[in-house]
Amino acid sequence: MQQEALGMVETKGLTAAIEAADTMVKSANVTLVGYEKIGSGLVTVIVRGDVGAVKAATDAGASAAAKVGEVRSTHVIPRPHTDVEAFLPKGRLPKGSLSKGNNE
Repeated sequence: MQQEALGMVETKGLTAAIEAADTMVKSANVTLVGYEKIGSGLVTVIVRGDVGAVKAATDAGASAAAKVGEVRSTHVIPRPHTDVEAFLPKGRLPKGSLSKGNNE
């Protein structure tokens, strides 16, 4: 099984993070993994998919987020080690989310 890439966009503020998440899932074939509130107003949104889709999604998400807030960082990990799973947020998708695998 080929491991999917991870893409992250970190913003200052929730509004920019939501804009990034919305744009990322609309612009490319990626799955929203979740988000993490880092502290001091920083929020990181994480997506997963094939490398090209994740790169396109993070670029589009960062561009959209920058229009409504501040983007602090973006990063794509093409083939994350399996141990990286321990760092990913668990159950941080909003209730009622239509993302794959979340049927609340």
